[in-house]
Amino acid sequence: MRKPATLLIASALFSMHLHAAQTTDAITPEAASGFTAKTQVEAEQFMVAAANPLAVQAGYNVLKAGGSAVDAMVAVQTMLGLVEPQSSGLGGGAFMVYYDAETKKLTSFDGRETAPMAATPALFQDSNGKPLKFYDAVVGGRSVGTPGTVKLMAELHARYGNQSWAQLLKPAQIQAQKGFNVSARLAGAIASDKDRLNHYPDTRNYFFTAEGAPLAEGQLLKNPDYARTLATLAKEGAAAFYEGRIGQDIVRKVQSLKDNPGVLSRQDLSNYRIKERSVTCAPYRQYDVCGMGPPSSGALTVGQILGISSQFDLKKLGADSAEAWQIIGDASRLAFVDRGRYMADTDFVPMPEGLLDPAYLAERAKLITPGKALETVTPGEPRWENAIAQADDQAIELPSTSHMVIVDKAGNIISMTSTIENGFGSRVMSNGFLLNNELTDFSFASHKNGYPIANRLEPGKRPRSSMAPTIVMKDDQPYMAVGSPGGSRIIGYVASTLIRHLEWGMPIQDAINQPHLLNRFGSYDVEKGTDAEQFKAPLEAMGYKVNVRDLNSGLQAIQFKDGKLIGAADPRREGTAMGD
Repeated sequence: MRKPATLLIASALFSMHLHAAQTTDAITPEAASGFTAKTQVEAEQFMVAAANPLAVQAGYNVLKAGGSAVDAMVAVQTMLGLVEPQSSGLGGGAFMVYYDAETKKLTSFDGRETAPMAATPALFQDSNGKPLKFYDAVVGGRSVGTPGTVKLMAELHARYGNQSWAQLLKPAQIQAQKGFNVSARLAGAIASDKDRLNHYPDTRNYFFTAEGAPLAEGQLLKNPDYARTLATLAKEGAAAFYEGRIGQDIVRKVQSLKDNPGVLSRQDLSNYRIKERSVTCAPYRQYDVCGMGPPSSGALTVGQILGISSQFDLKKLGADSAEAWQIIGDASRLAFVDRGRYMADTDFVPMPEGLLDPAYLAERAKLITPGKALETVTPGEPRWENAIAQADDQAIELPSTSHMVIVDKAGNIISMTSTIENGFGSRVMSNGFLLNNELTDFSFASHKNGYPIANRLEPGKRPRSSMAPTIVMKDDQPYMAVGSPGGSRIIGYVASTLIRHLEWGMPIQDAINQPHLLNRFGSYDVEKGTDAEQFKAPLEAMGYKVNVRDLNSGLQAIQFKDGKLIGAADPRREGTAMGD
């Protein structure tokens, strides 16, 4: 299809975007928390894998008592919000991919935060129309979007749950009352972010000792405010959050901050809706890799990476081949440049229909020369019946998210990623939980050289995400559920894990254990302190700039094999898998 002249002009804007995109690499991600070897866990009836042992135990207990996957999700998520507050919680949002064992159908649920109706494209711009510095926008009420996690939990429980709502909130409520020992990962996150966590009194008082020191590993941390919130939700349901006192407190806090107030209103909360969406599936060998479509870019970009790289004989090259990683890296670059141009909330902006067309991905693959890094990339020209001109995105998406996978006795499956965006979100606390800074996932600029940016801020819109909760199907049967936290690196974490397992035959735990190599915007990230460092010199010889750095994924997976459930958890975090 011939591209309109306006699109040809807009393509020239890519080089202007490249520098802005690279700024994502300059923002320090959530600190790595070490590497603890994990082994696969096997079960026959049910299983849960999540980012913290207390949350896994809560979900396991629900499943053992006959609860559904959604029942277990409620228990896991409320516990994660307590023990892993830097990553997700009641003040954030989530995406879920769900397999219904009775109907044998996949669907997805969008609990992503929305922009307040009073938000304008200038929200993250100064008086001269220039984008704010990232953390000037993040810290405070300005960055807070309408939370979706509570409504997601409540509505899906009403639809798929079989246990008492109040009983499912009880484990986290009791744990908040009696306290929990601060984990090494949480202690490290507090220490790394101590300056911003000191900004507001409520947050400072919770994460620091009376003497002003960051909480250390092993210290007992109680959260009576969170316990009271859960008690209120248990009694009054989600209405207490979206119509009642909890929501009123959130709005009051967001709007009253003297230094950086936000525009979230009670109407935004009362108007919030969960959206059920069709899954986005990409063929890969004999599998269908299915996940979350827009406003997430996860399934589309993972699908493009797999579709482009499958044009090459990666199996013959093998996992130890620098050339294989060059091909995967360049496939990722080509996918990410399409992501930056086209992908956003399709309730607000149109998007090409042909991003996953096999013929289109085969053409994109022809741009890759094995053994030689791509020098430049530009967005492709996928099938698009009513094309419009757009400029490239300039958003920064950070990696403080959490992923869980759950299978219940009936065979229902959840793959869910939840988030408050940056580590500790907006650093604003209300009712014992942190509020998100999800609005900074929008592009801070709305236009570039007169062309609109698809992921610009608009009232009621959901910011683009990279969350990639995934369920892999084979012959119309579930084969595996997988996902990861990690900001825009989620896409590479999930794609490379799938390639290692499906292409190179690694057991899923081994695939997750392997060191990361990622290329999003041209430079190649290799995981510090791992065997991936051996690829630095050969990748540089191919023409890449190579960064050796911590790459803090949090992959969780459950595979279905020979009538058994095989669970795997990322050794880079504190998660585990558990089942019977």
